[in-house]
Amino acid sequence: MEELSLQELHQIAMNHVGKDLESKGFEFIAINSQLKKHPQFICVDKKNTLHFVMIQAVQYPENPQEYDVIFMETFLKHAKEKKAKVLFAGVGIANAENFELPVYKTSDYIINYDGFKELL
Repeated sequence: MEELSLQELHQIAMNHVGKDLESKGFEFIAINSQLKKHPQFICVDKKNTLHFVMIQAVQYPENPQEYDVIFMETFLKHAKEKKAKVLFAGVGIANAENFELPVYKTSDYIINYDGFKELL
């Protein structure tokens, strides 16, 4: 059985977060689906405020809410320069049948997503 690649897990997370943002009235200006390229979404809210959205996909047992603090400082500095708010969305993905197994292309999966957090 073939495991989902990091890029495929990232795509699942992006689709999930993208639907959440859309449901909250965000409009997308740019989308970057490349792994490790941030932000993934550049969007505006109903008040036309610019937002940079950073998405992190991790597999169980990693905590989707933990991020690289040093990298985030650089990202926040860039957002301040562009006068943008920063949203962080951590998405955990696990094999639905057995959390200890990787997520396979043929298996169902469970998403652990508590919404996005405003960091700036």
